[in-house]
Amino acid sequence: MARRAARTQPINTALPKGRKSTQRERIINGMIAAANREGYAGANVTEVITQASVSRPTFYDYFADRDDCFLAAIADTHQRLTAKVRAGIDAEPPETAMQAAITAIVSFASEEPGRAHFLMGESLAGGPKALDERDQGVAELGEMIEGALGEAAGTACVPDIPPRIAIGGIYRLLTPRLRRGEPTLAGVAEELREWSAAYARPASKLRWRDLTPSSPTHPTVPPERPREAPKRLPPGRSGMSDEQVAANHRERILYAAAELSESRGYGATTIGDITKRARIDGRNFYALFIDKQDAFMTLHEIGLQQVLNVTSRAFFSGSNWPERIWEAAAALTRFLESNPLVAHVGFVEAHAVGPGASQRINDSHAAFAIFLQEGYLNVKGGPPPTSTEVEAIVTAVFELVYQQARASTAPKLAGLAGHVAFLCLAPFVGAEQANSFIDEKLGAPRKASRRRSKPAAKLRSRSGR
Repeated sequence: MARRAARTQPINTALPKGRKSTQRERIINGMIAAANREGYAGANVTEVITQASVSRPTFYDYFADRDDCFLAAIADTHQRLTAKVRAGIDAEPPETAMQAAITAIVSFASEEPGRAHFLMGESLAGGPKALDERDQGVAELGEMIEGALGEAAGTACVPDIPPRIAIGGIYRLLTPRLRRGEPTLAGVAEELREWSAAYARPASKLRWRDLTPSSPTHPTVPPERPREAPKRLPPGRSGMSDEQVAANHRERILYAAAELSESRGYGATTIGDITKRARIDGRNFYALFIDKQDAFMTLHEIGLQQVLNVTSRAFFSGSNWPERIWEAAAALTRFLESNPLVAHVGFVEAHAVGPGASQRINDSHAAFAIFLQEGYLNVKGGPPPTSTEVEAIVTAVFELVYQQARASTAPKLAGLAGHVAFLCLAPFVGAEQANSFIDEKLGAPRKASRRRSKPAAKLRSRSGR
């Protein structure tokens, strides 16, 4: 049996007072409630109609199957969030579109926590089509922000970060809070507005707002060699111990699982698929793993340890904190580009493996935040970032890797070390100093992006940023 991590108390998914529920809405709310409580795997039709108090024939009057309903729930929730974000952006000056969107997103999460948790967290577990729906929604919000910034006045500053990376990172930051049922998120909105303001630069000098790679960077610490497909055992296994044979089988199983997760997704991959790709007998699989989830949890844990090891080794090779961040960013992005299967399993498919893997991802946010703690000794200007703002840095980096890994089976990540470094450095040392440092590391100043909004009025930000 698949092991399932215990979930917290159910999140309220009731419709706002004064609204009449249609049967379709009831079914969608039933899907949201089932997915939030049982995860995507447990949100089957039986569970959904139980939550919705409708009959099975009624369910099929509206939806072809479970996945059709799941996708409709994502789209419906995104539509509600989009309306709130649009109203929020329209109510503020165009130059503060990013901040207005942040306030609206956090407000939505406070008012409709069940729907927000489903959209921002559980949608990541629903397979490739659900990820497409989630990502399209994030992109639409990003385009809405970009459109508003394009109407801003010519003398102002705007956050020099890709809006869709910021929005996706905020989704990731809010998800564990929603899962825990935190009673209020009001303070989070203000902290995240301040976080976005830390990246403010004149619109004429924007350089990080799109994900155009720079020349690939070369970390001081030599990167580990890319993992290669394990070889089959020689005929007769001459001279091999039982432990060596088991280790070979284990490596082949995990490599096959990683390849299949990239091509098919976790949900569509079966143990039979894995053993066929690995060219081993099913009995050998069960001698090493309890079930498919156990194999993928092992795979995710190995990948996470590799990423942390590579990043840590590079980080401690730097002579000061900005140097350490640069080395870590260069090593991280180069390693993930050289090992796309690690990037895909760790940053795309992990949520589909179940609540246990999702919790490990949240735990890994804290692990990566450790690299930022020394930044408090390097703060220039106003008050240092809060713990929430530090978390936002990490979740934005995770979202950047996720989006690149989703976009291609060969993600171009090595040229994005500058983006990662800017995300990490600017809230501590200021946007201008961060850019000067990155220019030194890249060897030459990078031209401002031609894709720019009109300059916007000054964001309320910390002194010296």
